Amino acid sequence: MTSHIDITTIQQVMDSKTSVTAHMRNELYSKSKFKKPQIHTNNAQQTEYSTDNPLNREPPLKKLISSFLTPPDISYDRNHGPIPHLSAESHTVRVDGLVSHPLTLSIQQLRTEFPQHEVTCALECAGNRRHTMRTMLKEVQGIDWGDAAVMNCAWKGPRVRDVLRRAGVSDRVLDPDPDISLGLGLHVAFSCYQVPCQDDGWFGSSVPLERCWDVENDAVLALEMNGSTLSPNHGYPVRVVLPGIAGARWVKWLDHITVQDHETSNFYQQHDYKILPPEAVDAVSAEPFWAVTPAMCDMPINSVVAVPDDHETVRLLGSGELEVRGYAVPKGRDGPVTRVEVSGDGGRTWVDAEIESGNSGNTRWCWVLWRAKVVVQRGVGREVLSRAFDKGGNVQRLHSPWNLRGVGYNGYGRARELVVV
Repeated sequence: MTSHIDITTIQQVMDSKTSVTAHMRNELYSKSKFKKPQIHTNNAQQTEYSTDNPLNREPPLKKLISSFLTPPDISYDRNHGPIPHLSAESHTVRVDGLVSHPLTLSIQQLRTEFPQHEVTCALECAGNRRHTMRTMLKEVQGIDWGDAAVMNCAWKGPRVRDVLRRAGVSDRVLDPDPDISLGLGLHVAFSCYQVPCQDDGWFGSSVPLERCWDVENDAVLALEMNGSTLSPNHGYPVRVVLPGIAGARWVKWLDHITVQDHETSNFYQQHDYKILPPEAVDAVSAEPFWAVTPAMCDMPINSVVAVPDDHETVRLLGSGELEVRGYAVPKGRDGPVTRVEVSGDGGRTWVDAEIESGNSGNTRWCWVLWRAKVVVQRGVGREVLSRAFDKGGNVQRLHSPWNLRGVGYNGYGRARELVVV
């Protein structure tokens, strides 16, 4: 965590469009190592609203998988600054940049002047499962997230495409004919200037225009979550929903949308949430790679063993099998998850898990909850593995490559060091 002086200095550097120095970034990283996210409680007073101590927490994994749609009280929280408490009556969203009709929209306009679209999808932190990368591979930097920095919710609001069309963006921007297309290389930048962040004076992200323009991508300006108005910690009164894309791009408390010919310059797009090459082993060696490494976009296929928990003492069923449960998510736009396999013998043999259907609609972006019965030998130090498959042909791998920031980990799901009786 940075001091007020750190934040001010970094903002001055970013404003001058120069990169943050290796020394400054080393200070940031050294302060973020070994941070443990808070565990959920029912006490609202546990919520932190400060820049120096933002709200970062994940729920107990067993509780997380108790429902196909994640209730707000057991969802994870990831913040880089305080949580603003805004008024829907006065809040507005400005749409500008490379558009023919810049405009400012109220929340009431977003709710009543555009068709409301609902999409059910998983929202996953880029650092989900960082603890596994740290303990299975080697040390990484960042909050020590377990396996529960993910949530599956129904989000509702106007499509980003419809809002952009109101601002004058037309179908010509992404016409497949290069002589007609006006949008190749364009980006949509989403920003929140409501509160300062730890590493920048505002929070921003950007994605290629195509991810917002194609209706199949289901990009939404969410006003509701699971049928209710957004809560302050989840972006009230409006947040961006970008299915399949890392949670760092889902800007909360949205107040600005800009169509532009480059990515956002925000710290969290340019100097964080990137899968750096293995040569980047510390802040100094990472410095030359930030500008040439793509910003994270699609999340990888993944599965997690939620039951039993690591180090748990478990009893076999009468059949001699162990009941195992968990969740799985597809890669980016390649959903839905089509199969999950579970192993109790180190991956020598696998059994198909039963996928629980929680949504009869479009499951492309959703997680799946799964359960299986697998043979595990009695004894100590036992392990159960899981791996997922999706419609796009992606298969979860044993381990994913190490990277300094510990993002995008999608090695086999694991329940480790079990005592089986």
